[in-house]
Amino acid sequence: MPRHPFEEIDLSRLRRPSLVWTAFLAVHVWIGIVGVLMIPKAAFWDLDLYRYWVWLGVHTGQWPSIDAAWVYPAGALLPMILAGVGGLGYGAGYAVAWCLMVTALDAAAFAVLLRRRHGVVAGWWWTAFLLLLGPIAVGRLDAIVVPLAVVGLLWGLDRPAVASFLLTVGAWIKVAPGGLVASLFLVSRRPWRDVAAPAIATSALVAGTVIAVGGRDTVASFLTEQSARGLQIEAVGATPWVLAALLTPRIERWFNDDIGSWELRGLGATQMADLLGGLFAIGLMVAVALLWWRRRRLGRRLWTDRTARSEVLVRGALLVTLAMLVFNKVGSPQYISWLTGPVVVALAIGLPGWRRTAGLVLAVGAATQVVFPWLYGEITYGGAGTTLLLAARNGALVVLLGWTVRALVRPDEAAGRRPEALPDKFDVPDDAAELDDAAAAMAQPIGSTATGTLSTRRSPTGRTSPVMANDEVSGSSSLE
Repeated sequence: MPRHPFEEIDLSRLRRPSLVWTAFLAVHVWIGIVGVLMIPKAAFWDLDLYRYWVWLGVHTGQWPSIDAAWVYPAGALLPMILAGVGGLGYGAGYAVAWCLMVTALDAAAFAVLLRRRHGVVAGWWWTAFLLLLGPIAVGRLDAIVVPLAVVGLLWGLDRPAVASFLLTVGAWIKVAPGGLVASLFLVSRRPWRDVAAPAIATSALVAGTVIAVGGRDTVASFLTEQSARGLQIEAVGATPWVLAALLTPRIERWFNDDIGSWELRGLGATQMADLLGGLFAIGLMVAVALLWWRRRRLGRRLWTDRTARSEVLVRGALLVTLAMLVFNKVGSPQYISWLTGPVVVALAIGLPGWRRTAGLVLAVGAATQVVFPWLYGEITYGGAGTTLLLAARNGALVVLLGWTVRALVRPDEAAGRRPEALPDKFDVPDDAAELDDAAAAMAQPIGSTATGTLSTRRSPTGRTSPVMANDEVSGSSSLE
């Protein structure tokens, strides 16, 4: 029989680190070209806002999060200031510097990733995901914390204190990585010493510094500055309203100038936004409770089976991330980059049962780029085709959440193994005994600090100026 033409391809070349490195860096260059040269106003508009905030601080002494309330944690100022080496005036200098900074951070995490047994496979997945997700994978503040999450999860079992530090630093830049500390806490043998203590110390250092330079009244403003937000048009919870708006004029798509995002109103959209504020917190509590249950179900095996322990850590991180996506009234496209850490780490360490999840996340990334930045106007003005694509993307996120819950409840079935007979009662090793009470504490309300979008009340300082309150301007800007 004639040989299939693809049999002549030497697939072993794809396993060469040099090739995946080349592709990884080439994708960053391509995204930089798209964002800096091709469609800067649509793709990298947020970088102009970052530049303006730094210019304002340098030339007027008014720094967000210190002199005025801000939607971001104070640590977000650091990467914004560093990118200022490219210049604070008009032109592409700031955006180029930002792209180089993100590329350097990604490259550092990539180097750590490739040292794992299946690191090259994971590296190809990350490269593909960056390409499919597009400019928002680089041109947003979220790009700074993605490599921190990757390394934090990679080192979660062996260097939990360092992992906790990295994730906490990420949380003080963009709050979402802080949610991953929950799964790290639950798989640590000494959670208070190795996870809680570094997180508390890091937070105290950052908050203390901000207070010392005059930000006492604004250091925590990021927790309350988004209370005025409505139901953002891309949010998963907004999907029924987005679809219904194709059929009835009673649902309005409108641009919220105070917040800087496209939202929906009419036929209960405002009430849904308020409901999601509560569901967000409940969803995170349920996620942590499920992880605690899984840990208790494993018993001693959690400490003797590294694969099982890694699965709780990484699958737990994915569960928390998906809860933050699905139950969020803000659905900015760059949020999809949060999925990078759990998936890429699961592939790097060879966890079973992740192929389907990794494939669907790639599809989610591709759909997200089509919607934003390329066809976002079709969403805001009621284009049926792109609206249906957005709805399908949101549905895929819900499916991913369901798969993740199932994988934690029935891990052997999800991994394609025969269920193991488990004893009715487990003994817990002495060195993990403190985790029992700690895990129970983790099931208490923590959702209020998972992202800056949970607040249901305004800041005590009242409504801020449009500049300081601008967050995730979808379309021309999508911040947070």
